[in-house]
Amino acid sequence: MRASATARLLIVGQAPGPAAHLSGIPWNDSSGERLRHWMGLDREQFYDESRIAIVPMGYCYPGRGKSGDLPPKSACAELWLERLLAHLSAVRLTLLIGQYAQAHYLGPHRKTTLTATVRAWRDYMPAYLPLPHPSGRNNGWLGRNAWFEAEVLPALRRACRRLTTSSRK
Repeated sequence: MRASATARLLIVGQAPGPAAHLSGIPWNDSSGERLRHWMGLDREQFYDESRIAIVPMGYCYPGRGKSGDLPPKSACAELWLERLLAHLSAVRLTLLIGQYAQAHYLGPHRKTTLTATVRAWRDYMPAYLPLPHPSGRNNGWLGRNAWFEAEVLPALRRACRRLTTSSRK
């Protein structure tokens, strides 16, 4: 987790993966490299806490399941998330990465599938932008959904550029 009251962009992921858990640096793995590429940011920009807050749904690596990492433990979000978000009043856009973040933040407004939710991204703007997880496990999804790269990524990059380079208002 990394957060500053001045951050204008909030990234909400699932939970740290094994590499991030061990290093203590969120998104410190190949998923993070892909996410930074999607956002059009380098490591220095991405980890600038004054501009970007990174808050997962779970704060500890939840372990491995049959088809990937286990879901984040709900106790973390239940105990800390609302208290933490109260200090992030400058946030103008929240990136909701993966189904757990989308379920929590969008509640009944999310669509029946992650694909449908991401495809309806305009419906959630300007407050939220739902994204799939940037894991290599989603390469098949990315291949089947070329509209994501053509439509969503340019909008994501514009928003990131606006929120991380403009003066604070």
